[in-house]
Amino acid sequence: MQQNKHLQLFLLATMLVLVGAGYISSPMALLAGFLIALLVGNAYKEQTKKAIQYLLKLAVIGLGFGISLEAAIATSIDGFLITLLSILLTLMLGLALIRLLGIDKKLGFLLTSGTSICGGSAIAAVAPIIRAENWSVTLAIGIVFLLNAIALLIFPPIGHFLDLTQEQFGLWCAIAIHDTSSVVGAALDYGDRALEIATTVKLARTLWIIPLSLFAAFLFKTEGQKIKFPIFIIGFIFAIFINTYALLPPSASSALFFLAKKCLLFTLCLVGMSISIQDLKSNGWRPVLFALFLWLFISVFSLLYIKVM
Repeated sequence: MQQNKHLQLFLLATMLVLVGAGYISSPMALLAGFLIALLVGNAYKEQTKKAIQYLLKLAVIGLGFGISLEAAIATSIDGFLITLLSILLTLMLGLALIRLLGIDKKLGFLLTSGTSICGGSAIAAVAPIIRAENWSVTLAIGIVFLLNAIALLIFPPIGHFLDLTQEQFGLWCAIAIHDTSSVVGAALDYGDRALEIATTVKLARTLWIIPLSLFAAFLFKTEGQKIKFPIFIIGFIFAIFINTYALLPPSASSALFFLAKKCLLFTLCLVGMSISIQDLKSNGWRPVLFALFLWLFISVFSLLYIKVM
């Protein structure tokens, strides 16, 4: 066990060097993390989860140093309607499928929340409000991580095959991929404009956690539960202001933007290490099929909307 811990730390340090040197892409980082966990295990599961949360927030804030305020506002406005429609339709479909497939109500709502808004963040926000059991939270996040991994690998090739512009691809990622890490990871290799749109629309979409939490409290008739506001979004907006009004030298903003992208790649490696096929198998495949159906719906709907509009 001790040997595995040392080997894991060595492999993570190697990944950090390769990421810094520019030899690792988003899919490679995710796959590398998954292979590390598969071959030597993950002796630091709790530390990995915490590191993902903090590093992702830092990376997202740093990406704000590469975005202008004018572009951010325009992108948020352009993406509002599709964001609203995708959330409402996914929630309605998820609630219908919970009954149809006989999924545990709380687990089904967690998966629906994660699919409709922002993956693990939405699940973590809603779980205490509906008083979800630990096993259902762990399973929901595991399934979301698995689908994120698949999306990160297949979305860029599909985007190129369909000849999507950077604007179209960035918007598609922001709507159809669950977690912010995988949204930004998929857009990262597609182009800077795709990255800008994906990050901005995704974070605007994250704000829907607040009305979702209120709806969850009403649906499950819970009272007195605190609703969490995603504070790191304020940091992202603040970084955009700094970049737009040149409150830092352009070279400093560029450096912070560059470091944010590297930080994101290493975070994707940790996300890969968090995927556990064994945990998914032990709880059966019905929840996976439920989440997969929802994900396919939101992916196809958003793609058709983007292509038509």
